[in-house]
Order: sequence, then C-alpha cells, then structure tokens
Amino acid sequence: MPSSAAVTACRHSRASGNPARFAAKTLGLFSRGADSPRLRSRQVGFSLLEVLVAFVILALVGTTLFRLFGASLNNASAADEYSRVAAFAETRLTLLALDLPLRETSDQGTSADGRYTWSTKVEPYVAPGTSEDQARLAQLLPMRLWRLSVVVSWPGSAGNSRSIALSTVRMAMKQP
Repeated sequence: MPSSAAVTACRHSRASGNPARFAAKTLGLFSRGADSPRLRSRQVGFSLLEVLVAFVILALVGTTLFRLFGASLNNASAADEYSRVAAFAETRLTLLALDLPLRETSDQGTSADGRYTWSTKVEPYVAPGTSEDQARLAQLLPMRLWRLSVVVSWPGSAGNSRSIALSTVRMAMKQP
C-alpha cells in the first residue's frame, strides 16, 4: 500500500499538471535555503574578489622579486668592473715596482682601450710616528723605503667618476 506522502504527491501532481516538478519540489531539489545540500555543492571555488586579491598580491611579490633580481645584476656588474680595475691597478703597481732603481717620480696615462686613466707616484716612505732621530738614522742605512702608489679612475654608470687607489712599500738599495 502506498504511503500517505506518495498519495498526497499524486494528488498534487495532478493538480499542478507537472508531476516531475511536484516530485522535485517535495524532495527539496528547488529549495533556496542556505542549508540546502544542492546549494552547498554549488558554492565551491573562489569568488571574483578573492581572485582579484590573489592577483594583486602575486603582482606585488613579482614586482619586488624583479626589482631584487635587477639590483643583483647591477651589483654583479659593478663588482665585475671593480675586479677589472683592481687587476689593472695591480698591474700598474707591479710595473712601477719593476722599474729599478726606484727614485722619486710620478707618471700618468690612459689604458690601451681608453677606459681607464691612471696616475702613479713613487716617494720616500716615512713611517707614521717616526721621530727626527729615527729619520736621521734611516738616512745612514744603505737601504731605503719607498712608497709606490697608483690611482685608477673610470667613468661610472650614472656619469659620476669612480676611482680605486692602491699603494705598497718597497725596500731598495740607495743609489749613489
């Protein structure tokens, strides 16, 4: 024997003219409440606002990373340039030390490719804090201390001038 709900469903379906619609209505398929299982299954995914916020955050993080990457490339380029200049300055200093006998002099010039200008200087070296008596005694010795220095300059990336200075102290026999 059919249940009383089925009998009622049959009567109402005849009255409305659409038995499938009536059955769906009684089973809750057209319910609009927030607790409806059918409505809850449709609420998966992200809203448009959530997607836009995610894109904004992604854009900010991406911009920051690209700036950091660009800055690191600039720093690597500057470090490479300083390494090249330091090697050039060391070469000039070595050539200066090989020019024997050492004597008080200065010189300047430009590198072969024209990128760097340099100046060298050789002068007697007096240690800081040396007294007059110590300086006179040093004059009596057959050896002498010389300070050799080189300054290399080149144009920077923003049009400013950059330079590096190296110096060393050498001991050489006094020339008569």
